[in-house]
Amino acid sequence: MFPVTVLVYVAALTAIFFLLKLIKILLSNYAMMSKLAGPPQGGVIIGNMWYLQGTPELIFQRLREARKNFYPIYKLNAMFQCGANILSPEDCELIMSNPIHNQKGQIYDLLHNWLQDGLLTSSGQKWQTRRKILTPAFHFNILQQFILVFNEEAEKLVEELKKECNKSYVNVTPHIAQFTLKTIAETAMGTKLKFVTKEEIDYKQAVYDIGKILLYRLSHPWFIFKYFNYFSPWYLQEMKITGILHKFSKQVIVDREKNFKDIDVPIEELGVYKGKKRLAMLDLLLSAKNKEGTIDDTGIQEEVDTFTFEGQDTTAQALGFILMLTACHKNVQELMLQEMKAVLGDLSKKPTYNDLQSLKYMERCIKEGLRLYPSVHFIARTLGEDLRTHSGYVLPKDTVAIMHIYDVHHNPEIYPDPEKFDPDRFLPENCQKRHPYAYLPFSAGSRNCIGQRFAMLELKAALCAILGNFILEPIDTPETIVVIVDITLRTKEGIKIKFVPRTNI
Repeated sequence: MFPVTVLVYVAALTAIFFLLKLIKILLSNYAMMSKLAGPPQGGVIIGNMWYLQGTPELIFQRLREARKNFYPIYKLNAMFQCGANILSPEDCELIMSNPIHNQKGQIYDLLHNWLQDGLLTSSGQKWQTRRKILTPAFHFNILQQFILVFNEEAEKLVEELKKECNKSYVNVTPHIAQFTLKTIAETAMGTKLKFVTKEEIDYKQAVYDIGKILLYRLSHPWFIFKYFNYFSPWYLQEMKITGILHKFSKQVIVDREKNFKDIDVPIEELGVYKGKKRLAMLDLLLSAKNKEGTIDDTGIQEEVDTFTFEGQDTTAQALGFILMLTACHKNVQELMLQEMKAVLGDLSKKPTYNDLQSLKYMERCIKEGLRLYPSVHFIARTLGEDLRTHSGYVLPKDTVAIMHIYDVHHNPEIYPDPEKFDPDRFLPENCQKRHPYAYLPFSAGSRNCIGQRFAMLELKAALCAILGNFILEPIDTPETIVVIVDITLRTKEGIKIKFVPRTNI
């Protein structure tokens, strides 16, 4: 046997070897990335990350300034780590269209405590398996039955707004957030939320509270990374809140499984579910667990939590911005109303799946709203191999590439007069020559948003209910709102609109 001192010596040499190798890689990558432009450096440790310090509204403004100053790509760096910020559709395509770059960037560590390794944050074989399980949930035969949920909850939203329409304005943000939380709870989990029990009230509050904590971490970038987050003043509160979220979703899964029967027919033959309970996305997960063993209880909870996160806040923010834009453009509001009359016949009619599919002008309005205010305003990927950008820079493997969707959508070379709300940008003839990666509200490539058709139908159903009952008058406008950086794009103080009841329904 070797003496202990020899083993210690060998272990020390091995550690030094790997440390020097790591330093060499970091320095090499840093040297390659140093060729990129970016905000001025503030020192070896802080790099130029000082540029993104401040309030969420200041960070939003700084990111927009960076687009003007450093297009098409710039770096943000600290402690020998660099992030490449991507602003052009050409470079977005190079990354998003290549599956080798499918791994999400470190910024998604923000969500790990809550979502663990769900569809949004996972990669590799786990992501592929989960995507395969969940894709059938968005088959049109299942989406058709979700329309019933959208209409029911949209009707309840209208009733809440009617209670406040005598006021000079309504802050629609909390009302819309409750609407989208209830719709995703029923469609994803098969659970009707009425917010009367302590568990439901606590869950609703936890969904809102976790958003505030994630915003704090996002505006203090060192707390994005999970090991630094242990030192966050909000860490213990974050653990408490995620405990509430996990406890609720776990109980929902247990309750659903008690009376669950496997799905015995192919999705394409399912049609509208005839059982006592409507089919929920959770049912597909339970069926995959029972019949194929491709997911376990932990995985089911990860996906339920992921769908709650992705399906609630993104749609809520989108609907708020679209309602504001609709209120500010009377001609657009009238054209949407006329289309609804032509398709529905009666504004009080609840739209069917086919009705919603026929609302083409409304769809263009939604698309233009998502161009101006994309809910997911950036995404991050870890490069799986060295990448030569369209402008000739070489980004080394393992670089975190952050694609700023908001800036792509506001590029004046792609969208003339980019701040103008113009639904006709999405007429077929106006889309033909546009770069395919110039419009990315639902990402693109193999990791595009699995729920984009779901979201579009939900937004249309909500607009039908609201416009069928109210004339919208502007209070907040694009000029008066303060947009802030968060996990999703939002305003600092909600969105205020005046709702005038229609008398000629």
